[in-house]
Amino acid sequence: MKQISHRAFVKTLVAATSILLCTAGLSLSNAQDARHAKLGHSFSDDHPRSSAMKYFAAQVSKATGSKVVMDVYGNSSLGSEEKMLTAVQSGVQDLYMGSLAPISVRKKEMQIFDFPFLFGSDAEAAYVLDGPVGSKMLASLADMNLQGLVWSGGAFRNMSNSKRPVKTVADMNGLKVRVMQSPMAIASFKAMGMNAVPMAFTEVYPALETKALDGYEHPFVDMYANKMYEVQKYLTITNHVYTPVALVASSKWWASLTPEQRTAVQKAANDTRTFQRAEELRQGADVVNQLKSRGMSISEMPTAELDKIRVAVQPVIDKNSEAIGSEFVQSFYGEIKKFRARK
Repeated sequence: MKQISHRAFVKTLVAATSILLCTAGLSLSNAQDARHAKLGHSFSDDHPRSSAMKYFAAQVSKATGSKVVMDVYGNSSLGSEEKMLTAVQSGVQDLYMGSLAPISVRKKEMQIFDFPFLFGSDAEAAYVLDGPVGSKMLASLADMNLQGLVWSGGAFRNMSNSKRPVKTVADMNGLKVRVMQSPMAIASFKAMGMNAVPMAFTEVYPALETKALDGYEHPFVDMYANKMYEVQKYLTITNHVYTPVALVASSKWWASLTPEQRTAVQKAANDTRTFQRAEELRQGADVVNQLKSRGMSISEMPTAELDKIRVAVQPVIDKNSEAIGSEFVQSFYGEIKKFRARK
């Protein structure tokens, strides 16, 4: 076997070491070049919206060659939805996914999502949100230092309580239920004959457990994720309100991206919207059976009774339409009519 001289060996070792150092340097450089973005939401790890944000992070990383990296924080680990939205506005947090209800005081148009029986189906809601009216609502966030990316999902809210089955309007009478901290929601539930109690969501489970509240309203998936079957017996399918969630970014962070990166992030957001909605529908259908298996009694409010509720809440809708802006409300309902006319 041919012997390698000491000088040749040293030369080879030096060359190999240089290559390794250069490779390590490039890897370190690439890691340093990556822009990390902080994305927060309030949903549990097993929630479809949590899965969607992980999907979004993977899509962004892939589309940007790992130049933009999403660090996702769920379970309200960055604070309440209101706190996170404020942080995104100030540029302390880069992205947020969730309800835009916390800013509806300043953006009155967002209050339209509190209108009872606004949408008739998930497909109808998606059509309107992805259309010109929904796009305009996202674009209007710019003056709040927010870049609206997409309406990423949403779900219908239903009612539960611990006292009795609710199958008629009369069954609702006197029930003490938690509602969202929205004047529209409070007025609507009072019009239905219930004792509406606005309350922070973190306080709801203890209040239901101690019977300080009889019931509350929420989408199926959230009811299951929050183990409400432990403190609620009766679930009524009403689909009375559709609450959408949006994926928004800080204007400051958005401006820091290159045009190519913005295009990549927006495409990833669009793809995630499709993924998230499909996951929400899939899990929503499955979770009804899960709630039933956990002991909840499930009934569907008859159409005739829902019609009575619509009549009861119409004065509330009329009053709030004027407060939000009649022209905007008419344009919103106009998009709904377009969808229904396609059938």
